[in-house]
Amino acid sequence: MKREIIITGDGSSTIHIPEWNEQYHSKHGALQEAKHVFINTGLIPYINNTNKTEISILEIGFGTGLNALVTWEEASAQNIAIKYTGVEAYPVAKEEVEKLNFVEVLKDPNAECFFKDIHSSQWEVEMEITSGFKLTKQKKFFQDIEDHEMYDLIYFDAFGARVQPELWSVQIFSKMYNALKTNGALVTYAAKGSVRRAMLEVGFVVERLPGPPGKREMLRATKKIEL
Repeated sequence: MKREIIITGDGSSTIHIPEWNEQYHSKHGALQEAKHVFINTGLIPYINNTNKTEISILEIGFGTGLNALVTWEEASAQNIAIKYTGVEAYPVAKEEVEKLNFVEVLKDPNAECFFKDIHSSQWEVEMEITSGFKLTKQKKFFQDIEDHEMYDLIYFDAFGARVQPELWSVQIFSKMYNALKTNGALVTYAAKGSVRRAMLEVGFVVERLPGPPGKREMLRATKKIEL
C-alpha cells in the first residue's frame, strides 16, 4: 500500500495513505491534534485530578511516535515520571521516520535525541529512554491485548472507523476498559455515535468534548468506581 509524507495545516508532517484517503494524524495539524487530544484533554487533566507523580500510559497505535514525543515534553515540564506502552502491528519504517519534521516544529533542543531513541529502541523490552520516561513497544494486534488494570491513561489513536471499523468495536473497548485502572481514562480524536455507544456498552462514562482544529468534538471515556 502506497504511503507518502505530507505537511499538515500547522506545518508538522504526517504519513498519508492515498488508497484509504487516511492519515496517521489530522491533516489540519498533526502536532495540534496530538497536543489537544492526548495532552490537554488526557494527560494534563489526569495529573491535575490525581496529583500522581508516575503515570502509566497505553497508546493504541504507536505509529510515528508523535504522541510519545509530546507526552515526554509535557511530563518533563511537570516533573512527572511516565511508563509508556505503545502497541503497533505495523511499525513505521526507519526511512519514513527520518522524513518526519516533528523535532524541527517543536524547537526543543532535547527532542531530536528522544525521538531517535524511541524509534531505535528494542521491541518487547522496557527501555529507559530518559530519566523518568520508560518505553515498551509491543508489536501486536490490538485484538491481542489482554492487560488487566495496568494503565492510568489510554491514548486511542487507531485509524478511523471509516477504514477500520473493527478497531472501534465493543470487543476492543472491552479490552480497553479491562486494561485501565479504576478512574483511569481513555481519550480519542473520534466522536462518532457508534464509537460512543460501544464505549457506553462496556461500562465507560463518556464525555463529548471540543475537538482539535478541523473536528467539532472528541471523546473521553472514564472507568469510574463501581459503588
